[in-house]
Amino acid sequence: MSAAVLIVSADSELVDDLLRLAAAADVEARVASDAPAARSAWRDAALIVAGSDLAAELADCALPRRPGVVVATADPDGEIVYRLAVDIGAQDVAALPDAETWLVERMAAATEPSVSGATTIAVLGGRGGAGASVLAAALASCGAKRGLRTLLVDGDPLGGGIDLVLGAEGAPGARWSDYSERRGRLSSTALHDSLPARGGLAILSWHRGAVEPVAPDTMRSVLDAGARGFDLVVTDLPRQLTDASAEALATADMTLIVVPAEVRAAVAADRVADQARPYTRDLRLVVRGPAPGGLKPGVIAESLRLPLAGVMSADRRLAAAIERGEPPGTGGPLNAFCARFLGGLAPARRPRIHDQAS
Repeated sequence: MSAAVLIVSADSELVDDLLRLAAAADVEARVASDAPAARSAWRDAALIVAGSDLAAELADCALPRRPGVVVATADPDGEIVYRLAVDIGAQDVAALPDAETWLVERMAAATEPSVSGATTIAVLGGRGGAGASVLAAALASCGAKRGLRTLLVDGDPLGGGIDLVLGAEGAPGARWSDYSERRGRLSSTALHDSLPARGGLAILSWHRGAVEPVAPDTMRSVLDAGARGFDLVVTDLPRQLTDASAEALATADMTLIVVPAEVRAAVAADRVADQARPYTRDLRLVVRGPAPGGLKPGVIAESLRLPLAGVMSADRRLAAAIERGEPPGTGGPLNAFCARFLGGLAPARRPRIHDQAS
């Protein structure tokens, strides 16, 4: 079976550099030290990085033209390198070391699923205890049950942990602190494989104990990887916006504000909406009933100047079920709401997965 990245070079120093870059991109790599050794993997490798030392030999072999060929060189000013790149059908020349960052991203991109992007939903509470985390967990659970590759992101460091809502606090896998130093492009495959999972749902939450806020760059890297590797990404965010949660709002296709059908809750939600509006492209309201004073969901939506995404009916069994570690959205009114809501979205876009086995 082919490797994700094929390195073709007999220059040991260049090979070491390219293997280091492949490790930084978190991709598998195979080395071919001459053109005949490269021939067997030439068609199937996701990306070929050919050293300029073997470019002439590759050209003489008349290998079939294909996309995804890069010539790596430490002599970018040599005209011969560019002529040889044309001869082997390379689309790019990577001048090292200046192009290292570009080449790492190129390696990572070549091994990612080919996909137009996940549907990304951010969820905010209009006031404390509005039920935003429960709705986020229920939407994610419902999405996973519908066969969507789903990622649930806990963006609220003071929320107690959305993994607790799902009964997945003991599941092995990475938490936010494991990504605290992460910047730049992150492999969606590596993200998926590192995270705890519950019923096919990948979850990124927090370790127990003291937590550090997530940097905006880290949030951007995680959500970008989620958009490339999943069908549905749901992010639970705090009401008090941080730089990281503003980044998440800017990434979201849609933001839902959850508000109980109460006057004080509606006033509080109006303030939250004012904070969110500058960052999100599509802000909608979810009203949680019943209304103790008869306040209508349509009236709340009109007063907040927000389109009504739907009404969540109360479920007396829900709180006890969560305490027992049973994921929300497995039945009852909340599941019905989530099914209707997700059913109204555009059909999931299924990526074509490259053969990455080796």
